[in-house]
Formats: sequence, structure tokens, C-alpha cells
Amino acid sequence: MTGRLEGKVAIVTGAGCVGPGWGNGRATCVRFAEEGASIFAVDLKEEAMAETLTRTREAGGTIEPHYADVTDRSAVEAMVDTALERFGRLDILVNNVGGSARGGPVELSEEDWNRQVDFNLKSVYLTCRTVLPHLAAQGAGAIVNTASTSGIRWTGSAQCAYAATKAGVIQFSRVVAVEYAPKGVRVNTIVPGQLHTPMVEARLAGQRAGGDVEALLAQRLKRIPLGFMGDGRDTANAAVFLASDEARFITATEIIVDGGMSARCD
Repeated sequence: MTGRLEGKVAIVTGAGCVGPGWGNGRATCVRFAEEGASIFAVDLKEEAMAETLTRTREAGGTIEPHYADVTDRSAVEAMVDTALERFGRLDILVNNVGGSARGGPVELSEEDWNRQVDFNLKSVYLTCRTVLPHLAAQGAGAIVNTASTSGIRWTGSAQCAYAATKAGVIQFSRVVAVEYAPKGVRVNTIVPGQLHTPMVEARLAGQRAGGDVEALLAQRLKRIPLGFMGDGRDTANAAVFLASDEARFITATEIIVDGGMSARCD
């Protein structure tokens, strides 16, 4: 049986992970490989990529690692050039770089605000800016950007920069999707909810629960109507669909992956 992404070449940013397990980027690389895509996997740190490479190759996939700061224009341009040199074409871009910083506008420093804008939003702008001409020239392509339910509702803590930038990703994607639809390029956004990814243990528990991982998991679980927490594989499955020809008539919209959390009023 032919894979849903057979013969496609995908750039996946944020392909590494802060710890073992199923982060969004890692899971996306593995699922795309299982569906026949070749992966150009991008992360800032080599150590974050090791498990991603192992899991993807164990799934029988072709994956090429690349290390770059996607908040830097020249680095992004070099990234895309290298991907084209390696694979000869590009079909899919998945933007998965992101991370939160705690605090409202009084507590959050201006420096942290600027870092959040660069990390969560400028990175999406730069990668799209660089990849879009190639997709438009071939008259086909798909971009999948990763936002967060923090961009559409309160999710339990003040993180104004993260919320604002993830909301920005959603609207940025809609605008770009409408502009590039006549050129055959689709642009959509995945909006993950409070998943159990390695970020919980590595960072979020310290930000929101005094380092108590179990307390944070319990807090998050209470908000999810389905009664369990998904992980990066749930985000990745949505990305497979949006990147595939099954979604040929879908652009300028979002898939919310949150177990029903964003529909609740509490």
C-alpha cells in the first residue's frame, strides 16, 4: 500500500525534543516517514535530535538532520538551500518550533517578550518566507504551522507572550493561505492542547507547579473532557492529514487537538 506522503519531501523544524518520548516534532518525523515522506529534520541542538533520528530510521524512513537557528534569516535561507541540494525538491513545511515563558505584561521582561516573538512567530515568518517561492514555483505544496490552545483561550496560567504569538501564528497562516491558494499552496494550523510531551517534565512543571510533575498532569487532565492526555503522536497524525492529498480542499483553517478542552468554559 502506498503511503499517504509517498515521494514527498518535508522540512520539519523543531524536530528534536527536550527529553525522551513523543514531542510534536519527533512524532511528526516518524509519522511522515511511516507514510513515505523523506524528512529534512531541523533543530538547534544535536543532542535533541538523537532519539528522533533513531526512531525515524527504525520506522524505515529517510531522514537528514540539520542544525540551525530558525530565528535567523541567513540560517533559514541556508537551511532551505541545503534541503534542496539534498533532496532536489520541497513539498511540505512543518513549523514546530516554539516554547512558553511565564508571566503577564508586568512580570514578563521586555527581553523575554522579544525572545518569545522571535521564537514562536518570527521563526514561522522566516521559514514561510523562504520556502513559499519554491512551493509556488512548482504549483503545489502544503505548510502546516503549529500553534497552541493558549492562542485561543486561557489555559491555566499567565503567559501573555506565548498566547499572543500563538494567536499570531493562527492568523498569519490564514492570511498566507488565502494569498497562496491560487498558486496551489495550502497553509493550515494545528492547535495542540495540553498534551503530555517531554516538555512537561523538562520545563512546564517548573513554570506552573513548583516542579511537581504529577500535580501539573492532574491539573491539566481535569480540563480535558475525553479524560486522558494525548501526546505528540496526536499532533503528528493531524499533520499527516493536512500535508496529504486527502486535505486537498482544506486551507486557511485549524485543527484543534485537545480532547475537547477548548470547548469548556472553565
